[in-house]
Amino acid sequence: MGSARSALRALDPAVTGPVDRYFELSVLGLVLSGYLAVLGSGYLDLPTAILTAAGLLIRGVMVMSTGAFRFQPPRFATTVVTLAYIGFYPVDYFLLSRDFITATVHLVFFLAIVKVLTARYTRDYVFLGVVGFLEILAASVLSASLTFFVFLVLFLAFAVATFASSEIRRSMRQPHHLARSGVRRLQWRLAALTACMSVGILVLTAGLFFLLPRTAQAAFRHLVPQRYHLPGFSNEMTLGEIGEIQKLQTAVMHVRITGAHHTAGLKWRGMSLAEFDGRRWFNRPEPGTPLRVSQGLLQLAGPYEQWRPGQRMQYEVQLSAMASDTLFFAGRPEVVLINSPMLIGTAGDSFRLGTPNTEGVRYGVYSYLEDVSTPRDGPEQAPFAVRLAYLQLPPLDPRIPVLAERVTEGALTEEARARALERYLQTAYRYTTRLPQREARDPLAQFLFERRAGHCEYFASAMAVMLRSLRIPARVVTGFQSGIYNPVSGWYIVRASDAHSWVEAYLPRRGWTTLDPTPPAADQPSASLWARFGFCLDAADTFWQEWVLNYNLDRQLILATRMEDSGRTFGAEWVYSLRTGARRWRAAAVAWGRRYGLAVLAGLLAALAIWLAGPRLWTWWRTLSRVRQAQRGAASAQDATLIYLRLLRLLTRRGFEKPAWVTPAEFARMLPATPVSALVASFTTAYNGLRFGCDAGAAPRMLALLDQIERESSLGR
Repeated sequence: MGSARSALRALDPAVTGPVDRYFELSVLGLVLSGYLAVLGSGYLDLPTAILTAAGLLIRGVMVMSTGAFRFQPPRFATTVVTLAYIGFYPVDYFLLSRDFITATVHLVFFLAIVKVLTARYTRDYVFLGVVGFLEILAASVLSASLTFFVFLVLFLAFAVATFASSEIRRSMRQPHHLARSGVRRLQWRLAALTACMSVGILVLTAGLFFLLPRTAQAAFRHLVPQRYHLPGFSNEMTLGEIGEIQKLQTAVMHVRITGAHHTAGLKWRGMSLAEFDGRRWFNRPEPGTPLRVSQGLLQLAGPYEQWRPGQRMQYEVQLSAMASDTLFFAGRPEVVLINSPMLIGTAGDSFRLGTPNTEGVRYGVYSYLEDVSTPRDGPEQAPFAVRLAYLQLPPLDPRIPVLAERVTEGALTEEARARALERYLQTAYRYTTRLPQREARDPLAQFLFERRAGHCEYFASAMAVMLRSLRIPARVVTGFQSGIYNPVSGWYIVRASDAHSWVEAYLPRRGWTTLDPTPPAADQPSASLWARFGFCLDAADTFWQEWVLNYNLDRQLILATRMEDSGRTFGAEWVYSLRTGARRWRAAAVAWGRRYGLAVLAGLLAALAIWLAGPRLWTWWRTLSRVRQAQRGAASAQDATLIYLRLLRLLTRRGFEKPAWVTPAEFARMLPATPVSALVASFTTAYNGLRFGCDAGAAPRMLALLDQIERESSLGR
């Protein structure tokens, strides 16, 4: 048993050589790339991220210090801690994380930290490689961002480096094998080999990756939890939630508009909320109205609505995955193109998918844009069902109805009262995203009479409540406002920070009318260099979502159609050009050949001669210059090898070839007793003096002896 352990230690010594350091850094790179991929998915909690980064940093310092800094905890303590965490895993799963994937990620990263700090033998590094693979596999399930592809490429490069260096390391440690461990710039040469192999693998697999439909996402769909949840875009919104959403910069959806329309002032309408209890807006559960989608097309506007005057807009929406099933529209949708068998229409004129949007959804819309100046032929009074649903109020602070009456005093129509309330809230109150430091018993009363500042849902809630106190039906709508145009991709970016809420009031002869009491936001600053870089990243991520994650048979047909159309156009143009310009090109080619043909031919022959004879000429010139340097007494140890090789070539012509395993002194003694062998012995002595004794005066003696050996050889002695 003791001899086996000694052999194992001899096989796996501490890292000292350049190949060992390169191998260990490659293994750490596997773990690091997997860690960064999971971190980029946003699924790793802060303590785990910090501890893993600290473990990788400590181990990296240990490797780069070449043994000056080593941290090796006792193996017994490591085993005890590992077993204790394995026992803690059920507690994490059932009580803390309450999620299988989260608890498993914690376990994998804990084992990774332990092995990163304690890895010493080959089996430890194999375990770390498996951990890195599990990390990248977990990231493939959790992440839907372009950063995963970047870290996947990094993982592939480190994997190639690990396999290459491990094979070299294994060969160096086997007995009876000669390994050149002193090769110059070995680590850089290994890195270049790794890069070339990684690029080759990516090029070979790119065709399969983009030509085959993506099926892994469907296979892992049931394992993937909802990556993030945006509250307020469902059947319930608590005051303060929109303000929390506005602190996020996550891109929620991308919009591509056909034509010259812009998103400035556009509202991307989501869900309308009818009931208010003083703290939250909500809708009671309802089945909704199923709307059948026929061959991807849903017609929402009737014949009369299709011919009504007004502005229309055509756009395409790429909605990111979120916990809500709400669809967002600008204006009133008349036609929707979506790959879904059915949509659900609600009583609040909203539209839902029917199932949570956990994968992202893409749809095209043809919408009618509301215009205040466009006359409408609506009823003089709101229908009974509308008044029943949108006039209910909870117990209010008595000052709120009084304020509503005072602000609308003198307004003769319901529309004038609504506009008066809108202007009052826009001018008399201040917009802020800061939430109250303490939760108020009556948030609306605190907003209207104490803070006099808040964000959009406070303004919208205050206006809707005051409209209802004036017997004007009103509801609160949640969604997004505007967006930022990305000139790189041509899409508008709508972020979580663009979340917004406003009011819709039912006015005589106009029906549901949009009102926004929130003060306008400040002008956006000009795009900085960092913002332009962000546009490039977003464009790359949009391409990733469109042509990789959501790449299916439909996208293949689109790509094939585009390639076919472009191929036809390209081919037709070039065939026409070739037919019409063939004679002109032929005449120009003949004239050019007569003028420059001989010069080009001479240049090609000269280049061929240089390519064939150049290396030999360079070797001859280099040898001649080194010999002249040796004759002047300025030779180095490398020159000794060069002169000795000339001797070996001379002796080979005479039939004496030196074996590779024989030293120069042994080879001199192996030669038969002739005048040449005596000269070779003297030459070998001078060679050893220059090669190992740095005797610069030995070089002229070697050259003189070499000339004498050449003369004796020519005489056949």
